[in-house]
Amino acid sequence: MATCARAERANASVASEKIKRGAREFIRGDVRGAIDAFDDAIASDERFSAYMWQRGLALYYAGAYEEAAKQFRLDVAQNPNDTEESVWCFASEAMDPEKGIAYARENMLITGRDSRPVMSSVFALFAEGSEEAATRLREAGRSNASDEFYSALYLGLFYEINGDEERARREIERANRTAYARLSGDYMTDVARVHAKTRSWS
Repeated sequence: MATCARAERANASVASEKIKRGAREFIRGDVRGAIDAFDDAIASDERFSAYMWQRGLALYYAGAYEEAAKQFRLDVAQNPNDTEESVWCFASEAMDPEKGIAYARENMLITGRDSRPVMSSVFALFAEGSEEAATRLREAGRSNASDEFYSALYLGLFYEINGDEERARREIERANRTAYARLSGDYMTDVARVHAKTRSWS
């Protein structure tokens, strides 16, 4: 039993290092390199497979929408209060040419209460798909620096999946200009930068 426990700890340690490598690859814009590293992490320790939201994001930016949606659905099954994973699953299925927005909305994952108040407005935007919901999210973004960033990021994602590149670009650029994006160290601020880079907006 002790030997088995040591082996499991060793596998987890190796997997953790590969996840860190994947994050580094993603941050510098190499989404394919990030996916390879995240897949290697899962190969090292299968227990990580349902917690790899970073892999889902990399798959989204690689255009592997079906696989991205599968990853986010796995993650939400383990963490049912994460609004962001529901939204990214929605975005992945909406961008999937075999599915689309109507499918994504009909099959949207319902999550529990997120501890961040702005996320209720984010969820409502994707669930409703209306300009009224977009206005409410902009208003919610005025609460604090974090909410300002997240409001702009998810407005940009919303406009992208609806084919409005001009407004998508405007919101993502706004997200990247926020003090939160510059100073927080939040992984999602790297996501906003990768978004702009993969679309050649920066």
